[in-house]
Amino acid sequence: MSETNAPSLSEAGFDLATVDRLLSTTRAVRRRLDYDRPVPRDVLLDCIRLSQQAPTGTNAQHWRWVVIDDPGKKKALGEIYARGLPMLDESAKTARDAQTADVYRHARTLAERMGETPVLVIPCLEGRLEAPDSLVLATTWYGSIYPAVWSFQLALRSRGLGSTFTTMHLAFEEDARRVLDLPEDVVQTAMLPVGYTLGTDFKRTERPAPETITHWNGWNA
Repeated sequence: MSETNAPSLSEAGFDLATVDRLLSTTRAVRRRLDYDRPVPRDVLLDCIRLSQQAPTGTNAQHWRWVVIDDPGKKKALGEIYARGLPMLDESAKTARDAQTADVYRHARTLAERMGETPVLVIPCLEGRLEAPDSLVLATTWYGSIYPAVWSFQLALRSRGLGSTFTTMHLAFEEDARRVLDLPEDVVQTAMLPVGYTLGTDFKRTERPAPETITHWNGWNA
């Protein structure tokens, strides 16, 4: 059913207008983070609490969250992250279109200020997957944290905060591990800069029609 014809209340009892707005306007926030407004820990814990309702592969629930609001540690992680700036510059040069090039440029601006972000959140998995020899093992492993990460980001958006999913610091994983004081059997899966947003009027972005990316009953059917 198209959005224009959707009922206001779903069979499950959800207000579809609110749910659809949340899902369609939760942006990767890079330029509109408020670097000056603190983020209370209880708000972050509320968002993590909601993330725990996400499904996990084999019901493992081996997600762990490292939340950094200490200025010194944020600065150290920001310096590690900034080592990847040449990678962003190269990606911007080879971007497939102008919109993607802009994304890389905005990512560069964020990278330069990563250590100033009010909070850095590192979702982790307890245990380590060393050189998985099967696709099912790798997808099950990492698929056990990313639904929770997205739930966390949706919860942030509903509370007036923004974030973006980044992984560039993983090119320097061991250096970040030392800053975070992580055990060897805990793996980092991302780093999310988190802060209140400058305004909450985020819009939908342009995407291709779903018919153009959907295959029914097989790729060539």
